Amino acid sequence: MTNIQNIYCVGRNYVLHAKELNNKVPTSPFLFSKPSHALVEAAGQEVLLPGDRGSVHYEVELVVRIGKSYKKGMTVDELVDQMAIGIDFTLRDVQTELKKKAYPWLLAKGFPNSALLSRFVDFPGEEECKKGNFALVKNGEQVQLGNIKNLIFDLQTIIDFTSVHFGLGEGDIIFTGTPEGVGEIKNGDELSLLWKEEVLGQCSIKLG
Repeated sequence: MTNIQNIYCVGRNYVLHAKELNNKVPTSPFLFSKPSHALVEAAGQEVLLPGDRGSVHYEVELVVRIGKSYKKGMTVDELVDQMAIGIDFTLRDVQTELKKKAYPWLLAKGFPNSALLSRFVDFPGEEECKKGNFALVKNGEQVQLGNIKNLIFDLQTIIDFTSVHFGLGEGDIIFTGTPEGVGEIKNGDELSLLWKEEVLGQCSIKLG
């Protein structure tokens, strides 16, 4: 996981996920970012998450890596060189309080190890990518299943929007949104991140 630069995340990009959290379905891409200290690879180890700030939720996502600097008019297949499966960990109770105050989400989204990533694999192209599902398995049970064909805002829209508003260059990664099925993580949970039938990353969780 070398040469990763900015970490961008798309919120509420699957209709059923927006509805399960009683959020309005957005009419334009909704983005936030995470600091570099949030990044951790799911390489079979124990991953430490905060256990003293309320409920911690998992949100599995397909993550794309930008392979070159963006220029207007470039397509997804020209820009994206690799992909991974990631989890956007969220301090849900903290986020709820931040929402009430109309504060930014950083305290709920940017803590250490909150951006979990599998190993990267070559990006097969957007259309080919739509033929495969990504999934999160927790303690041997599949808890989330997604496919980017169901995104509210497709990869091209996300990439164009991100570049215009924040800039986009080589090494930047984008968490593209989570499908329905998010839930609370518990101490000792064993997680597997899957692309199609292949396990790309695994870890166990320690709440401390």
